Amino acid sequence: MTAQTYTAPDSVARLSRRALIVGVLGLAACGIAWTGRSDEFYHAYLIGYLLVLGAALGSLGLLMVQHMTGGKWGILIRRPLEAATRTLPLLALFFLPIFLGVSRIYGWAQPVHGELSEFQKNYLTVEGFRTRAVIYFAIWTGLALLLNRLSIQQDSKPEDRMLRRQLQLFSGPGIVLYVFTMTLAAVDWVMSLSPQWVSTIYGFLFVIGQAITAMSLMIAILVMLAKSEPMSRVVEPKHLHDLGKLLFAFIMLWAYFSFSQLLIIWSGNLPEEIVFYKARLMGTWGFFAVALLLLHFALPFLLLLSRDVKRSSGLLPKVAMFLIAMRLVDLTWITGPEFSRQGFQLHYADLAAPLGIGGIWLFWFAKQLQQRPLLPLGDPKLAEVTEHNEH
Repeated sequence: MTAQTYTAPDSVARLSRRALIVGVLGLAACGIAWTGRSDEFYHAYLIGYLLVLGAALGSLGLLMVQHMTGGKWGILIRRPLEAATRTLPLLALFFLPIFLGVSRIYGWAQPVHGELSEFQKNYLTVEGFRTRAVIYFAIWTGLALLLNRLSIQQDSKPEDRMLRRQLQLFSGPGIVLYVFTMTLAAVDWVMSLSPQWVSTIYGFLFVIGQAITAMSLMIAILVMLAKSEPMSRVVEPKHLHDLGKLLFAFIMLWAYFSFSQLLIIWSGNLPEEIVFYKARLMGTWGFFAVALLLLHFALPFLLLLSRDVKRSSGLLPKVAMFLIAMRLVDLTWITGPEFSRQGFQLHYADLAAPLGIGGIWLFWFAKQLQQRPLLPLGDPKLAEVTEHNEH
C-alpha cells in the first residue's frame, strides 16, 4: 500500500464545495442577524458554535482513546479523526464573536447582575474568561498537532515502535487534560449563563455529547468514502458494526449522566438547584425534554440494538446524522431557557448559525482530509483490520 493509493476520492471535493456554499450563506444570514437583533445572534451563535466544536473536540478525545487502547475500531477512521482535530485553529477563530461579545451573552459580565459569591466574583470576570479560553485552545491545539505529527511520522517509519509508544504515552495524560479543560470550558461558556446553579457532572455531559457528535460524523464520513475507490475495497459491514456499537454505548452513557444529574438535583430539592429543571420541564421547553427522551435516547437505542442496523451502510449513517441534529436540540434545551424563560421562539439565526459555522468547518475538514492518505499506512494493525473476513 502506498500513500498515492489511498488519496481522497472526488466525493470529498464535492462535499467541500457544497459545504462552503452552505457555510457562506449561513454566515451571511448571521451577519444580518448581528446588525439587526444582535442578542438573538449571540444566543444562536453560542449554540451553533458548541455543536461544531463538539465534532472537533470529540474527535480529539476518540483519537486519544484509540491510541491508548490500540482498538482496531479506530484504524479506518483515524485519518478523518485527525483531519477533524486539525480544524481547531479555525474554531479558535470562530470563537472571536463570543470572545468579544462576553457582555452581550453573560449576565455576570454586565454592570447589573444577580448576587454572586465572593469566589464567583473573582472567577467570573471578562479578563479571566478570555484568558482561560486562550489556554483551552492552546492545550487542545497542542495535543492535536502533537498527535498528528507523530502519526504522520509513523507512516514513514512503520518499524519504529517508539512512535507507537509515544502516541500512547501522550494520549493517556491527554485524555485527562481534555476532560479537565472541557469541564472548565463548559462551566465558563454554558453553566455561567446561570451562575447561581451548579452541577458536578456537567462537564461529563458535554464530553459524552461531543463523543456522540464525533462518532456520528465519522460513521457518515466512512460510509461516504466507502462508496468510491479505494475505500470501497476496505470498508466492510464488520467495521460499521464496531462503530455502531460504540455509538450505542455513548448514547447509553449520555442517558445515564443526564438521568443521574436530574435524579440527584430533584431528590435534593434545593431551591437554587431545582430552578434549572423547572425552567426546562415546563411550557415549550418541556416539549424539548420529551423530544430528547424519545428521539435522542429511546429511538436510537432501539434502532442500534439491531445488529442489522449497525451493519447497514444505508441505515447507520442516517441514524448518525439524526443524532447530530438531536445534539443541536440538546444544546438548545440546555442553554435556551437562560435566554428566553417564556419559551422557545425560533429565530432564523438559530438555523443560520449552525449551518454557517458547520458549513465552513466541514469545508475545512474536507480540505484537511484531502492532504493525507485515508489510512494510517504505518500502523502495525492496519493489515489485520483490512483482512476480508466476517465476525
